[in-house]
Amino acid sequence: MNTVLIGSGNAATVLGRLMKAKGHTIREVVSRNILHAKRLADDLHAKAHDDIKKITADGDMYIIAVSDDAIAAIADGLQLQGKIVVHTSGATNKNVLKNSSDNYGVLYPLQSLRKEKTGLPVIPLFVDGKNTEVIEKLFAFARTLSGIVDIADDEKRLKLHLSAVIVSNFTNHLYALAENFCEQENINFAVLAPIIHEVAGRILQFSPDQMQTGPAIRGDRQTMEKHIQLLAGYPQIKKIYEIMSENIGSGDQ
Repeated sequence: MNTVLIGSGNAATVLGRLMKAKGHTIREVVSRNILHAKRLADDLHAKAHDDIKKITADGDMYIIAVSDDAIAAIADGLQLQGKIVVHTSGATNKNVLKNSSDNYGVLYPLQSLRKEKTGLPVIPLFVDGKNTEVIEKLFAFARTLSGIVDIADDEKRLKLHLSAVIVSNFTNHLYALAENFCEQENINFAVLAPIIHEVAGRILQFSPDQMQTGPAIRGDRQTMEKHIQLLAGYPQIKKIYEIMSENIGSGDQ
């Protein structure tokens, strides 16, 4: 399929690389930052420019892969009747695209995407569309890119996005806090890598609810008090520690 990418950030870059790897043609990369557009276009063997009004009419699908707050303005600037126009957001209603084309929808990658990484991760894809025909076309397209494809309307997609924020963004923030604590206390953060891998890997076999360990689930107040005292100089971590320990200890997970 001939596609056009609007955007040059993480989502556009990784999806572009994935499409290219799966045999699709990226005709054009459009981005307000022409240097970024050219860099990605060179990688994808595509054309590049920074003027949305001059977008090519030769694409079969136009993928808006930009920040959520920029989608509406871009969509309103497109006149692509008959073409499929999609955005990649988990938290944005598909109808934001209604002025861009009669055929619009969503291609949502449920993955943390970073253009700096080499290699392509497994990317579950969730699709939705204005009508059954668009959904069917997007589903078939998504199946060429991923082995994990499903249909998700705006409500389901928002719930998926929230779940992804909790398991990805929130856990990564905890890693960052722990890394900072280790640096301040002259501890090698790298020695925590095995336990990070072990705990994350368990969810492939078991429910996280059944795999909880640590002093809070055991009701070990003595150890928790020692931890809290140690965190006296780290109020941000201390607050999170107390809230999460209380939640874990109550069994309200």
